[in-house]
Amino acid sequence: MKQPILLSALTLAILAGCSPAKQQSTPVPQSVSAAAVNYVSDPANYVDPLIGTKGPFDHRQAANVVPGAVLPFGMFNFGPETSYTEELLNESERIRKKTMDENKRVPVSPGGYNYDATRIKGFSFTRLSGTGCMGASGDVPVMPFTGDIQHSPATDKLDSYYSAGFSHDNETTIPGYYQVGLDNGVNVELAATLRTGIAKFTFSEADKAKLLIRAAHSQLGSGDAYAKVDAEKGEITGYVTSGNFCGYLGEFNQRDYYTLHFVAKLDKTILSSGAWQDDQVQAGADSAKGGMGYGDNGWPDLGKGSGVWVDLGIEDGETVTMQVGISYVSLDNARQNLAAEQDGKDFAAVRQGSYQAWNDELGKVKVVSEDESQLSVFYTALYHSLFHPNVFSDVNGQYAGFDQKPHQVQGSQQAQYANFSGWDVYRSQLQLVTMMDKKRGSDIAQSLLNQANQYNGVWDRWTHNNGATGVMSGDPSTIAIANFVAFGADDFDVQGAYQSLYRAATVPTELDLSYEGCPVFCRGQHPSLDQWQQLGYISDKSNSWEGASETLEQASAFFAMSQLSLRLGQAEHAQRFLSESGNWKNLYNSEATGELGYIQGRNQDGSWKADFDPYSGHLFVEGSPAQYLWMLPFDGAGLVNTLGGDAKAASRLDGHFKNAQGEWVLYRNSAQFADVSNQPSILTPWMYLFTGNAHKTQETVRETMKQLWLDAPDGIPGQDDLGQMSSWYVFSALGLYPMYPGRADMVLSSPAFSQAQIGNISIQAEGASDTNRYIQSLKVNGVDSPRSWIDESHINQPVTLEFKLSDMPNPSFGQAPEHRPPSYAVNP
Repeated sequence: MKQPILLSALTLAILAGCSPAKQQSTPVPQSVSAAAVNYVSDPANYVDPLIGTKGPFDHRQAANVVPGAVLPFGMFNFGPETSYTEELLNESERIRKKTMDENKRVPVSPGGYNYDATRIKGFSFTRLSGTGCMGASGDVPVMPFTGDIQHSPATDKLDSYYSAGFSHDNETTIPGYYQVGLDNGVNVELAATLRTGIAKFTFSEADKAKLLIRAAHSQLGSGDAYAKVDAEKGEITGYVTSGNFCGYLGEFNQRDYYTLHFVAKLDKTILSSGAWQDDQVQAGADSAKGGMGYGDNGWPDLGKGSGVWVDLGIEDGETVTMQVGISYVSLDNARQNLAAEQDGKDFAAVRQGSYQAWNDELGKVKVVSEDESQLSVFYTALYHSLFHPNVFSDVNGQYAGFDQKPHQVQGSQQAQYANFSGWDVYRSQLQLVTMMDKKRGSDIAQSLLNQANQYNGVWDRWTHNNGATGVMSGDPSTIAIANFVAFGADDFDVQGAYQSLYRAATVPTELDLSYEGCPVFCRGQHPSLDQWQQLGYISDKSNSWEGASETLEQASAFFAMSQLSLRLGQAEHAQRFLSESGNWKNLYNSEATGELGYIQGRNQDGSWKADFDPYSGHLFVEGSPAQYLWMLPFDGAGLVNTLGGDAKAASRLDGHFKNAQGEWVLYRNSAQFADVSNQPSILTPWMYLFTGNAHKTQETVRETMKQLWLDAPDGIPGQDDLGQMSSWYVFSALGLYPMYPGRADMVLSSPAFSQAQIGNISIQAEGASDTNRYIQSLKVNGVDSPRSWIDESHINQPVTLEFKLSDMPNPSFGQAPEHRPPSYAVNP
């Protein structure tokens, strides 16, 4: 139910302790009509799904995105699962010795695909794109095979026999379509609808032609699986029950929490079938049951799992078409999904529909450029931003809930969504999705509320299908909900969400007070909320992954809660939460190193945590104190003042992005410097704005784009985290960034395109180029503006930004305190 938004700028300013920003009241000038602007008309043509697929086996250094056939936010993601090569084995030797032995299975890469791999072991129905953990989903890989069944595929070490070589020269990847010619003589083509997939397997030689349906072989194992062949109907049905996301990092997630049901229909005769379970093979069998398990440490054991194969009645050169429907509720629903989305359609129609769906979605962000490489990087980043969260409900509106029961979407909600990597996507990806489609944003928000209601009121921070994983830190759901409402996505039960989040922020739960799952999977939404309330920080000994970084994450969540409270007319609540967002100051030690101050862990008795190293990359969650120092998006002025003023803060930022020789250090060098490929640092380039050095933000953002984002298979820095990092690039290229938790104000850098449009924002930047990276002047709706930010008015009315760019900095732009982005604190 849509709720009224009650926002008083004056009330907000009073509570925030700052002067209210003057809103633009000038009439919006008539801009150039969309028809007169030469926007890219076929954006899907510029997408290269292989960008970001190459990276070392050390998955923390790789983007881990996946090529394949998928629609925007699609449930069905049809694509290749690669297997090892000797080169990959050599590269992975250190990691393999640390995490597993030769009797364990491990994916070659999260998502299942690595550009350097040269063999494919199957084509799975579901994948996650860009995860940091070593795999998830990858359910029911199907392998076209042309050899004898010599032994159980479950015992095939490194999938070396039941796989086939391939070359990128015989591979085609475009949005919604994937093709590869395998060395075994089978040409594979894949396309997808929202909940179904379709494959064409063309066998150059019919002898021994078969399909292996590896029902149990999800990327990180399965608790149970079943497959059955019905030769008369020409179909294979079954299910896999799995989970285990990041399970190798701790016992809590070594468990089942979802079941995927599938039906696969073939258009050619099934001559015979066979099955395997663990190390046993039975020719002539028509069914198999049994999972891979998760081993004794989260890595499945070699020799476990089940599946079936079918021998095909075809001639040389014939094509077998396979249509697949899936559902997380039931086999009947999988059949309904398949009938609803593929009846009356052939492969060409599905492929064409897939491409058009991508063009429609990508076309919501319009740009002008004649640089095809720039367009490729940009639209590929936008493409990767739109994989997740995934539609999770079936065509009849049913979905599997967090209570492991079937549920029905209600009211105005059109679809339930799943796969919410909260710690990542709250920063900019969900804002991008919402600016492109407010209704989708509303449905994702309702989905998160539904999950919490089915999970005893807990808003889990990293959800996989219909299971809670607890992965990472902070309370991203509160920030996400506040952002949805701020960006105009309020067609959901806003009041219900608020009441649930209010309880979570004020009443410690049993999980908040428990160490269960910690450090990686701490189950409390507000870990050690009792300490937060009593001490004003989360201590070094707590029920969190790490107390100091958890304090910063929770500070952002409480600020977001203050903004949501204001919008709903809860001024008293807003004042309380705004005050609590200032708890970060309780962990600032001005003498942390004797010379420089940092956020430092603190003990429950108030003493500082010993053995402090500001450059330790593992002291905080995925970052160092040097990197986390700047992760204060709502109180930049308060941080600058704490550090000693504009000059000192700007100098520290200079030393964070460049070494003593003046060289840029932007990516995975030393934790002394920024790592703009990972969450704790992605905000940092914009922190210059609070020092009055807007030109340094412009320079740093553009340099990061230039150095780290490339038109190449290794062109995405670090893991993409379900589209979060790609969304960072999209916003950066547009010259905008949604900095504030729970607000839709946008801070500015310099646009990389001469013209662009997103939501209600039209951007003009004549002469934009790599060298013209500095803002000389700006007009907002035709009126000169020296401000380095824009307010929330773009949510409800058109806003035109006219940039004048140059190759020389203009230090006066955004320099005066009143022209800097607002900072919110009780006592700034």
